[in-house]
Amino acid sequence: METILNALNESQLEAVKKIDDPILILAGAGSGKTRTITSRLAYLVGVVGIDPANTLTLTFTNKAANEMRERALSLLKSANLRVAYPPLLCTFHKFGLLFLKFYINRLGRKNNFIVIDNDDKKRILKSFEIEISTASVANEISHYKNSFITPDIAKEQAEEKRYEIIASLYERYEEYLLQNNLVDFDDLLTLTYKILDEDSILCEEISRRYQYIMVDEYQDTNDLQYKLLKKLCFTHSNICVVGDDDQSIYGWRGANIKNILEFPLMFDNTTIIKLEYNYRSTNEILRAANDLIEHNRSRFGKVLKSTKGKGKEVQFIESSDENQESSIVAKRVKKLIDSGVSPKEIAILYRINALSRSLEEGLNRMHISFKMVGGVKFYERAEIKDLISYLRIITNPHDDFSLLRIINRPKRGLGKVTLDKIIYSANAKKLSIYDFMRQHTELLKEIVSKKSYEKLIEFLEGIENLTAIANNSTYDFIDELERSFGIRQYYKELPDSIERILNIDEFFGLFRDYMKQNPNVAIDLFLNEIALQSEQDQIDGESINIMSVHASKGLEFEHLFVIGLEEGFFPLIGESNDIEEERRLGYVAITRAKKELTLSCSLSRFYKGRRTDLTKSRFLNEAGICGGGLILEKSSEFKKGDLVKHKIFGIGRVTEVTRIKKECKLSINFGGSRRDILSAFVEKI
Repeated sequence: METILNALNESQLEAVKKIDDPILILAGAGSGKTRTITSRLAYLVGVVGIDPANTLTLTFTNKAANEMRERALSLLKSANLRVAYPPLLCTFHKFGLLFLKFYINRLGRKNNFIVIDNDDKKRILKSFEIEISTASVANEISHYKNSFITPDIAKEQAEEKRYEIIASLYERYEEYLLQNNLVDFDDLLTLTYKILDEDSILCEEISRRYQYIMVDEYQDTNDLQYKLLKKLCFTHSNICVVGDDDQSIYGWRGANIKNILEFPLMFDNTTIIKLEYNYRSTNEILRAANDLIEHNRSRFGKVLKSTKGKGKEVQFIESSDENQESSIVAKRVKKLIDSGVSPKEIAILYRINALSRSLEEGLNRMHISFKMVGGVKFYERAEIKDLISYLRIITNPHDDFSLLRIINRPKRGLGKVTLDKIIYSANAKKLSIYDFMRQHTELLKEIVSKKSYEKLIEFLEGIENLTAIANNSTYDFIDELERSFGIRQYYKELPDSIERILNIDEFFGLFRDYMKQNPNVAIDLFLNEIALQSEQDQIDGESINIMSVHASKGLEFEHLFVIGLEEGFFPLIGESNDIEEERRLGYVAITRAKKELTLSCSLSRFYKGRRTDLTKSRFLNEAGICGGGLILEKSSEFKKGDLVKHKIFGIGRVTEVTRIKKECKLSINFGGSRRDILSAFVEKI
């Protein structure tokens, strides 16, 4: 064990040997977080003598859990320390499953329940034959459950017809689960918390069982997971959380950065340990990362220090448009591969998936094999396939394959049984589905409901209207396509609407640009062109990696390109976007690079379906890469989360800001003591 401990740096060693009371380990990117967690677990079990059954280590993925378990057991084995059984190291949801197998009977339910996944959930909702998108309803139900909102409360709170329908579906869904003894993923945590919250004796028993708790990636926890951890710490405060406030990038899916930022306020006597030595990247890469993230105010503050030493300066590419950008990047990638660099050590990142379209085409032109990590290629995305299907129907209304894809998208109230009847009737008449519906309207009336019939006739008239417009003005036709069928509106209601709308706008812009350059070309030639562009005909051997920044979390590459660094694209700007989370995304992107980093921006792109001149991202300025972008100003304004210093009360954190005429009053937490003080009497740290 001494050999294992000697391999740790000073901060890692402190984190391993600190046993009791709350510990917050701020683990910077590439700072040996996994080594620290596994060494601490091995130390607890193999040196301190803690029973493995009294430990609980929680992670977010099965892969991470398995890796850490194997590494911890390997450390114990290498130190000749044997344990009778391994410590419990699993995901939050696996812990919930194990708990419910023993205790769900306390809710009057049987323990032979079956866990359903998200696809099962959508299938159940779809069986209710709803007109609202099942993905949208499933997402809303998940939100209700994680917020402890019952169907009755959801009904009371519904202020719009849409939410009244969703609340009613939520009630039907819950009844279905109960009747069939099913549990969904959200239930694994909500029911676990409910049982512990309602039974203090059991809560105390479980807390005493798990005397030493560790949590990985703590910055990604949501409100429910925090509440569950508080229950597990009912009898003690031996909780060690590991995370990086600078890598909190999942606010859009419920992660609450306050869980890590306010951990010392939530758990008294917290020891904060910072892991700042980076074992991945060169000085130059870390300098850019440190300079960028320093502009965030909601953070503890730490500075990554390279153990790799000096490397190449960060490179910068400025292109006139996305086609030039993809061409330059593809040529540089080709040069790296030709020089002997392994393709799997090369990656290209982007903030929004819509940017992959020009990149994919640029790599195809250079015959560079690529694989998309954690995503779908541009022309294979559902919303793009829908648009292509609409265009195909305009050029050939007898294309049954394309028509069946879009006949119920947006929803027109057609269930599987109804569609089967339409297909059967068309086949019986030896007609295409389009011709059948056009020529046999009376028979169609018998097959579908009155409402669906009206929508189908509207659909057919829309196709005919668009066909006439396409024959006269293909450039303006795309606006009429959206007006007639509302595809953007349909996708706006889905959980991941922002990305989908950006993809649709990218496609619309691509279409307009193509038609502008080829004014006399028919739509079918455009379709043939993109069909060729979307094929990788050169795939042989290894591939480079292309992915979104979100998908890159936890990965690292020798040579890294980050494209699309413009205002509006990276950072993505909008009502639902937090500029500090966008900056953390930039920090995550930069710290994926080990040896060489290239940042790229384009002076124009398709933006909201039109070619638009763009401004360089403020992040380029903030990271010290180049001038331009937004001008940064030092602000004297205070906001929630700021650390401040008072000449009498010392250092505190602002919890609330109130304006009184020209004055600014701050509510400040000074180590557990809350005071209201005018801003003029404190200074920012």
